Amino acid sequence: MIAPTGFREYDARWQYPEAINLPGITALGLGLGTQMRRRGIEPVIAVGNDYRDYSLSIKNALMLGLMQAGIHVKDIGPALSPMAYFAQFHLDAPAVAMVTASHNPNGWTGVKMGFERPLTHGPDEMAELRDIVLEGQGQSHEGGRYEFVPGVREAYLDDLVGDFKMTRKLKVVCATGNGTASAFAPELFNRLGVEVVPSHNALDYTFPHYNPNPEAMEMLRDMSASVKASGADFALGFDGDGDRCGVVDDEGEEIFADKVGVIMARDFARLYPGSTFVADVKSTGLFASDPELQAHGAKADYWKTGHSHMKRRVKEIGALAGFEKSGHYFLAEPVGRGYDCGLRVAVEICKLMDRNPDKSMSDLRRALPVTYATPTMSPYCADTEKYDVLERLVSKLVAKHDAGETLAGRAIAQVVTVNGARVILDNGSWGLVRASSNTPNLVVVCESSDSEAEMRAIFADIDAVIRTEPSVGDYDQTI
Repeated sequence: MIAPTGFREYDARWQYPEAINLPGITALGLGLGTQMRRRGIEPVIAVGNDYRDYSLSIKNALMLGLMQAGIHVKDIGPALSPMAYFAQFHLDAPAVAMVTASHNPNGWTGVKMGFERPLTHGPDEMAELRDIVLEGQGQSHEGGRYEFVPGVREAYLDDLVGDFKMTRKLKVVCATGNGTASAFAPELFNRLGVEVVPSHNALDYTFPHYNPNPEAMEMLRDMSASVKASGADFALGFDGDGDRCGVVDDEGEEIFADKVGVIMARDFARLYPGSTFVADVKSTGLFASDPELQAHGAKADYWKTGHSHMKRRVKEIGALAGFEKSGHYFLAEPVGRGYDCGLRVAVEICKLMDRNPDKSMSDLRRALPVTYATPTMSPYCADTEKYDVLERLVSKLVAKHDAGETLAGRAIAQVVTVNGARVILDNGSWGLVRASSNTPNLVVVCESSDSEAEMRAIFADIDAVIRTEPSVGDYDQTI
């Protein structure tokens, strides 16, 4: 049993066992192995799993299918997604498959996979895999075998730390929401010489406090409370599979991930003048307009949301880094290897603070030009309907521009449709609607360069257009 909707733009996700069962997962493994062989890829794959109570069963079923396809499976054990990506380099494995539902709540499972490191499957590869699996094209092949590879976790942490040690005292709230990062992040901070204030660092796959997702206000507010109670310098929070990082400053202020990206980009631009930074369409306009970035010759490239789209774009145009509002950051050579790793981001933030010993995180936040942004807000829209709904919404928003209509009382300068519709006003403020690639939702983000009132007006006008579609439901969070 395999629901076709589980094959998404850049990974696979299903509700388990309602939308996929274990034989379906084995068929997915057979399909992935068949895809490798069709593409002439050496039949070796690194496989890991996150810490959910059913992830090991899913991984075993997936590995069975891969071995049926004649693939040599290298099992790295329980892992973060970036540890699995690291394993591709560490083990010189041509392919990777990571069993994880990422930040989705319990009841979801899925696989992030890739062939050409540091890239993961994009829409073309996912469509090809979907057809192989759903049309029963998976082919058995001799030569499949299993190997457990110990020591990858230690090698991953060694690689993250390198020879760096803090020279300033730092006290950091380490928030992992009882997810897989609990088994990695506290030790990483200790090795960096950072004092750790623990926050839900015991592995517990029931997620008793909140679902680990540093884009959700629930987690950010909990991090803020920990900072205020402990007097920490800041808080860093990680999602369920450790490929994202969220930040709360020393004053307990949540800094949305795209603004943290600008803070990091400023630091990188000083170290590497003339760099290009990729930002996803949900992100702040500051990557293009910030005077500090412009002074160091930095260039901004706005691109499609999604870890596979962003990784590919960073590699294609030789960018130093890519930043997503969701907290996926893609730090390329010489900083990282180009894949999204929340723990690598944590290390680089600690290094940034070490390079600025007289600055607090709130100082760095206040140094940015002020904008007023919403969190990421996701109204329900069924997977089977969301892309058709979005297409109609994009047409309606483009029509408003073409007719010379206003949004929030301002002229619409342009509508960027590279990924949904980003409606940009004549003062640089903007509102975005797109379809979520991994949940049954639309995604809405708004930012004003002028005021909170304008930000709310942009949201009200975008939402009014969204409400013309009766199949769009309630928001997960709103302003």
